[in-house]
Amino acid sequence: MNELLGKKAMVTGGSRGIGAATAIALAEKGADVAITYNASADAAATVVKEIEGLGRRAVALAIDAADAVAVGDGVRRAAETLSGLDILVNNAGVGAIAPITELTPAAVDRVVAVNIRGVYAATQAAVPLLSDGGRVIHLGSCAAGRVTSPGMTLYAMSKAALVGLSKALARELGARNITSNVVQPGPIDTDMNPADGPFAATQIADLALDRFGSPLEVATAITYLAGPAGAYITGTELTIDGGHTA
Repeated sequence: MNELLGKKAMVTGGSRGIGAATAIALAEKGADVAITYNASADAAATVVKEIEGLGRRAVALAIDAADAVAVGDGVRRAAETLSGLDILVNNAGVGAIAPITELTPAAVDRVVAVNIRGVYAATQAAVPLLSDGGRVIHLGSCAAGRVTSPGMTLYAMSKAALVGLSKALARELGARNITSNVVQPGPIDTDMNPADGPFAATQIADLALDRFGSPLEVATAITYLAGPAGAYITGTELTIDGGHTA
């Protein structure tokens, strides 16, 4: 249970959904955790309280994931507050589902800013702070590997970009034994994509398993990559999608 004892982790977008489940799961393994949030201070405070209830240190930073400067500053603040950084989980992300002809420049800019530039900024700030043997874990999407419905051009493009970033980063940081991987979730029951939402039935029809996944199921995979068992896994994609890409 304490395989991450003494480790310092940062989870972007850690106030709800997969991010919150991941932050708590890392703390359960012994890590101190910093999270970022943009929308709900109350939700972030709830996650912090739960982490502290596990006997771990926690901090929540209000940061717009589209602001690359603020994201980088947030990584540095987290490392300073926790006295180090061992694990970065780039979880913050947004979606924009619409035909390509209907996507506005503002929508494109927002998705690219959060899903690509924000991830890059967090990673760029974290690299010099990460301990040797550290972990960088990016949250992608099964849509990066297989798109089953129209309207996904922007979102799929933004998540596919993380695969290239992660593989290149694995090569760049391998000499320091820092791993870099992408977790590719399928339909997960979150506020962004609820299992009882209007598009749920269509998504389930594309799966081998007849259900949405849970945030905890994704968080468990992330903690595996973050822990000692994940030390020899780098530059790859871990798909948790209920058979979406089968």
